Amino acid sequence: MSIIIRDAVSADIGTIHGFILALAEYERLAHAVKADRDMLQRYLFGTRPMAEVLIAEQDGKAVGFALFFHNFSTFEGRPGLYLEDLFVLPEARGAGAGKALLAGLARLAIERDCARLEWSVLDWNAPSIAFYRSIGARALDEWTVQRLDGAALQALAMRHQP
Repeated sequence: MSIIIRDAVSADIGTIHGFILALAEYERLAHAVKADRDMLQRYLFGTRPMAEVLIAEQDGKAVGFALFFHNFSTFEGRPGLYLEDLFVLPEARGAGAGKALLAGLARLAIERDCARLEWSVLDWNAPSIAFYRSIGARALDEWTVQRLDGAALQALAMRHQP
């Protein structure tokens, strides 16, 4: 029952979308999912991919995924990897898929000369937080996430136009 980590390919769109829906359900955010297969195809495998995905397989079956993209640290002067989503099917948890996905991301970060690997976690998700602590991750308590979307994003975009 070994875990294999591989790069996602275009044929994985249905699997990736299914994982996103399952993750949203787990995070109590199913109502917020707007992504569909066509959008994912465009942004993951189109002419200008915006993110990448690793798939965890156990006995030939996809059991988890990690969706990530590059960011950049101005202080480090080097890129980083930002893990947007990590999800393992409930029935596959505890077999090492999550750790294998994170290890795969760590290898990619090192291969790509990234300064760091970062992600966010919901503050109520104690099992995930405990898991992240067990692999050596630390919380950046002095930082808070800020978001601009919807009407506020549109309004700001309209200000100070040339």
